Amino acid sequence: MTRIVAGTAGGRRIAVPRTFAGRPTSERAREALFASLTSRLGSWEGRRFADLYAGTGAVGLEALSRGASHGLLVESDRSAARAIAANARDIGLDDAVVVSRPVEQVTAAPPAGGPYDVLFLDPPYPLPAADVRDVVAALLRNGWCATGGVVVVERASRDAPFPWPDDVDPGTSRRYGDATFWYGHAHSAGERRET
Repeated sequence: MTRIVAGTAGGRRIAVPRTFAGRPTSERAREALFASLTSRLGSWEGRRFADLYAGTGAVGLEALSRGASHGLLVESDRSAARAIAANARDIGLDDAVVVSRPVEQVTAAPPAGGPYDVLFLDPPYPLPAADVRDVVAALLRNGWCATGGVVVVERASRDAPFPWPDDVDPGTSRRYGDATFWYGHAHSAGERRET
């Protein structure tokens, strides 16, 4: 079992299906992620958070527990998506929207309800970085990221630096054991990174 670190559901455990073969983001890494995001964004009130390749849903549910007004959790594995929805209900995080479809399908169109303040992507480590980069580019092209929004990609620490698309200014990276978070700042419309 995994638990929510802080907020209204802090300390609550979330069930993970026995058949789940993924690699959940550790509590230590989640705590550090949210400390970093809170320092960048300030209050979570009114913030929209998208957890793409949600796995156990721990990251997206953590955002809602900390006060995000809306959380989208996208997970293609149906049993994992059902578990995320059940966990959200059980711990009282009613603003969770769980979608059981491939991320590439969901992000091919603009988001319902407007852009997100944080886009968090934790794809399976074997998924090539170029494919993840293409997903980030589609998110930006289709209006998923709010002006000044933050994009965070979790990759294996053994991997090369994440290859951001041109519409993202690379920020810092932070390593937590086998996982590294790569932070990027999305440009507003019409703004481009100088190379």
